[in-house]
This record gives sequence, structure tokens and C-alpha cells, in this order.
Amino acid sequence: MSLKESIYKSLLKSINTKKASLHEPVFSLLEKQYLQDCIESTFVSSEGIFLEKFKKKLIKFTGSKFVIPVSSGTSALHISLISQNISYKDEVLVPALTFVATANAVKYCRAIPNFIDCNEKTLGIDVEKLEYYLFENTRMREGKCINKKTGNHIKALIPMHTFGHPSEIEEILKISTKYNLTVIEDSAEALGSFYKKKHLGTFGKLGVLSFNGNKIITTGGGGAILTKDKKLAKKITHLSTTAKNIHKWEYIHDEVGYNYRMPNLNAALGCAQMNKINIFLKSKRNLFKIYKDNFKNFEELYLFEEPKYCSSNYWLQTLILTETNAHQLDDILDYTNKKGLRTRPAWNLLSDLKPFKSSPKSNLDNSKSLRKRIINIPSSSFLPIT
Repeated sequence: MSLKESIYKSLLKSINTKKASLHEPVFSLLEKQYLQDCIESTFVSSEGIFLEKFKKKLIKFTGSKFVIPVSSGTSALHISLISQNISYKDEVLVPALTFVATANAVKYCRAIPNFIDCNEKTLGIDVEKLEYYLFENTRMREGKCINKKTGNHIKALIPMHTFGHPSEIEEILKISTKYNLTVIEDSAEALGSFYKKKHLGTFGKLGVLSFNGNKIITTGGGGAILTKDKKLAKKITHLSTTAKNIHKWEYIHDEVGYNYRMPNLNAALGCAQMNKINIFLKSKRNLFKIYKDNFKNFEELYLFEEPKYCSSNYWLQTLILTETNAHQLDDILDYTNKKGLRTRPAWNLLSDLKPFKSSPKSNLDNSKSLRKRIINIPSSSFLPIT
């Protein structure tokens, strides 16, 4: 039996269905009831009780002191960068192996993404290569980290917790402190993931979440910004609106606002979903165990497991081929998708995409290798079908 056939057989055995998407949301009568309540209230836009309820649920669950719900994970990244005065020709360190939104947000600020390699241990930023890159390619001048080649100020670092798995965030913070870099955690995929019992997105100065339709919980479209800084939370809240000052009738706007607010209608869906977050997490961990058992005898690949000291949400279950079997990636993807089981590779490296080809970058050998070997497999929280 070929490798692609063996993988398909193990997937079927694990999830007990011949048709499966990569990740689908799970809805029940509760979501319908909350949406109906929101519609009947007539507060379906930027005000309403569900927004405050959703915010409180996220604060309680993540342990973040402040949470600002917004319209998407991308807008959360964008406004986080704006709040840190990231602007023209500033550089922001970004993993090469991440979703394009991470680098797009940097570009929105007319800043420059500077791509850093990832490692196979966490799928996140390789801390050893990060430190070496900064040591070799930067110098400190008046407290600023300056890129020797471009002369630009490297202001921030955006570590990404890939597929919900925690990166080496403590080491990343140490390096960032040494080089005076602001850390904005891209935790878009990581709701329900913890590093040493602390929720991801609460380590850096800012953290972002996404509630897109394919995430572990969804608001349809939406995101959130996490921070422990009260003053910063107030600033971001203001920027996420139209920056209108409170007045009984006058329209006084003291800054450029971005109107990235989450609608109450989306928050209503989010409230219902958050009521089931622990059920989703338990289901995903159970699915991981089933996959682990059914793929344990493969020599050509392994199932990625949460790093040490971490508790992952297992948002997307992930197979990683050995180097010698990387050439089979496209055949496996083609075969499983034609059979009705949706699998996908990792994203193309951002440094290879047209908008970012001229951006600075470190040695990306690890990321190049992982791109050819990663396979995401069906991961919905209702799997396996019983």
C-alpha cells in the first residue's frame, strides 16, 4: 500500500467518515437563541449587551486584564501596531511561516516585515536563530535596535503560535527585552492554548485573537486585542471606533479612528460559542489521541504534539513528513482531497510572496523544509463521527 493510501486509511479509521472539511464550526440552539435575542433588541451593530458579555467571558477565560473585541484578527493586529507607533520604514520581525495577515498588517502601517526562521520543535520562531540574526545584523543606538544593512529601526516582534501550539514565548520575551522590541503576540489560532498555565496572548505587551469561521470558536468574523495595560486598552478602544469624543450631540473626532468595532450580532454568536469552549477543547484533545494512536506506526511521518510545558488547543491537527518523504506531499494532498477528506499544506513562505520579496530576512532553511512537509488534516471539534 502506498503512503497516500495508508494515510487515507488511517484518517478514515480515526474520524469515521468519508467526507470531512478541514475545520467547521459547531452550532446549536443556543447560538440561534442568542442571535434571536440580539435581533429583537434591535442593537445589532456597535452597541449592545452581548458585546460586554463577550468581553467579560474572554477576560475570565484568558486571564487578560483588558480585552477589546474588534472586527477581525487582522484588524486586531493592525490597530495593535498603530498603538505602538509603528510607521513608515520601521521594521517588524515576523515569522516566515505564518498566515499572510501577520505581514499584511505590518504593510498597512507602511512598515517593513523582516522575516525570521521557525523551528520544528514548536513550528514558531526559532529563538536561537532569532538571537543570532539580531546579534549579527543589528546594533543598538540610543536604545533603538537598528538594522545594519537598511539603517531602519526594528521596533517590534510578532511571534505567531502556529496551529494553536505555543511558541517559546519566554525566550522570545528575553530576546525582545535585550533588543528593546515590543512583542505583539499573534495568537489568532490559539484561544484555549496555554504556556506554563498562562494563556497565550497575555505574555507580550499586546496579544490578538481571531474568531473567523474556521477557528476553535467563531463570531462569524471577528477578533480581539488582549493587554494588561489600562492606558493602552483605553487608547486602542478609542482608535477602534471613529475616535469620537463623548458629547450629547456634537461630532468631535480627536484622532483618525478605524471603526474596527465588533458588532453586537457577532458578539452574541461569540457568547454562545464561549459557553462551549471547554467542550471543544476536550473534543480536540480526544481527536489528537485518536490520530496519535492511528498514526503511531508510520515511519514516514509523525503527528505534531504540543511542546513541553504547554497545553495546546490542537486547533489544526498536523502531520509532518520526514525529509525523505517530502516529495510525496502533493500526491498525498491530491489523493485525500479527491477522496473527500480536506487536507492542506502549510502556507507558502511569506518571503516568497510577491508583496514581500524585497523584504529583509534571515536564513529560512527550517521554514523552507517545514513548508514541504506539513499536512493539516480534518480537525473539527465534532470529529470523530459517532
